[in-house]
Order: sequence, then C-alpha cells, then structure tokens
Amino acid sequence: MTFNNVSPRDRESFTKHLQKSYRILALCGAGLSAASGLPTFRGAGGIWRNHEATSLATPEAFADDPALVWQFYSYRRHMALNARPNPAHLALAKLARKRSEFVTLTQNVDGWEHNNFTDPIVPALAIPKGSSQLLPSTTDVTGAEASRSISDALKGTRSTEEGQDLDLSDVGVAIPNIPIERLPRCPECQGLLRPDVVWFGEALSRKTMAAVDDFVEESKIDLMLVIGTSARVFPAASYVEEARRRGARVAVFNMDKQDGEKGLTERDWLFHGDSGVLLPALLKPLIGDLAANAPESSREMPV
Repeated sequence: MTFNNVSPRDRESFTKHLQKSYRILALCGAGLSAASGLPTFRGAGGIWRNHEATSLATPEAFADDPALVWQFYSYRRHMALNARPNPAHLALAKLARKRSEFVTLTQNVDGWEHNNFTDPIVPALAIPKGSSQLLPSTTDVTGAEASRSISDALKGTRSTEEGQDLDLSDVGVAIPNIPIERLPRCPECQGLLRPDVVWFGEALSRKTMAAVDDFVEESKIDLMLVIGTSARVFPAASYVEEARRRGARVAVFNMDKQDGEKGLTERDWLFHGDSGVLLPALLKPLIGDLAANAPESSREMPV
C-alpha cells in the first residue's frame, strides 16, 4: 500500500484544508494499531480461538466464563506491551504539537496513552512458553500441562521455538483451565476483578462524555479524522455527525473501502489504505517529517 493511491486532487484539497484547520477531532479505532501488529478483531481477523472476539467483550461472557475472558484480555495486553507505536501514532502525536486544539477519541485498549500495565497480572495468566521437551509438572494435577507438553512436542517445527511465547489465538495451542480462585482478585475484599475496559452494552464514563461534548460545543470544528474504525459503535460514532454539524470536513482513513465509504458526503475524503503510510504523508505539509523520537501525545480521551 503506497501514498501513490491518493489522487492528486484529493491530496491538494486535503492539504489546503489541513493547513487552515485549528480545531481538529480524531476518532481512532483498532485499524490505527494494525500496522503495529495488533489484530483488529474485525472482519477476517475477528475470531479468537473459534470465538467471535466481540462476543467475549460483554458482561454476559465474563459472567459465563471469567477465565476465558481474562485469558483473551491477557493475550491482548501481552501483545500490546510487546508492540510499538507505528508512524500513524507518531504523526498524530506530532500534529498535537502543532495544533493545541486537537483532541483524539480512542476506542482502543492497547494502553499506549498510559503504558503502565504489568504482565501478567497474576501468575495464572502468564502466556505459556514453547518447549521442545516433555516436561513433567510438579503442580498440575489435572493433566492439562502434560497434554500441552506432548502436543507441542508432536507438532515439531509447527510449534513455537523453545522459550518463546505460544500464540494463544491459535485454537491448536492448549490453554490451561484456570480455577476461578486463581484469577485476579481485589486486594481488599478478595472479590473477583474484571478487565478495566468498557464492554459492549455498557455505558461510557459520564465525565469523559461531558469533556468530549464540551469540546465539540465550544466552537466550530475545522476537521474530523476518522482513522481505522467503521464508526458503527455508539456513542463514539455519533461524533462524526456532531463534528459535521459544527462545520467540520471529514477525512476517513480505512483499509476497508466499503466501511470507509458509508455516510460520506461530497465535502469528505476517503483515503483507502494503511494509516501508517497515509497519515504521515498527508499530514506532512503541516507536521513535517517524523522525528526519530516520538513526540508527546495529544489530549487523548478514551471512548
């Protein structure tokens, strides 16, 4: 995917509008982090161990099988901690230095605005390591660890190399059956903890929503960037129309052209391709070349 896919007409009109834009709102989804190697869990990549990934992100799924949901999020946390921001993240951060009235609304849980995760949260959620030997367990009485060791040995070269993390998204890789008492617990009341994310069917923080609403209503919005998201999940998706109502032109960056085209008007732009390539190139007239070091992040409001 290259910047050459953008028509000269779209490039020129976007550049002109960008340079005179001061109040900018960005809605970022999982596609923003795809170039960092993090799965979007949408479309063809929307399955985790034969489960629809979105079906695990609900209070009902946690109530039904908290161990499975914790393993799903532990896997995602582990991947995020081993990934790095890509050029799209760096371009947005540099844009924040150029425009003080730039706010990003993130739907992501990769944690790069904080990056203070510990991994694993509890020993039972540690990512299993590959092994080329049959290793007896001194603690497991269920036989699960022995079965996994035999399975890994039989797979041979198909298995992860010894000492490397196993890919828990592969249904062929056995995962332990974790007793509920070994899952994360509150240090004070010892109650069962849950991942600190907003699941489908849950309300967002009123404080966060009020802060976003205040920014939108404060003054005219010049530009709305919609990056790596289908903008289908509400209330975050509603901010695209809110920005239009406040005068914004909308620029959509999406790998899926059909997703990106939905709801566009004649005043909008659709840039089809990898945001890690397109964003730095299209923002370059304002932000310049990306520096070797990552600049400070924008005012980021997780939604």
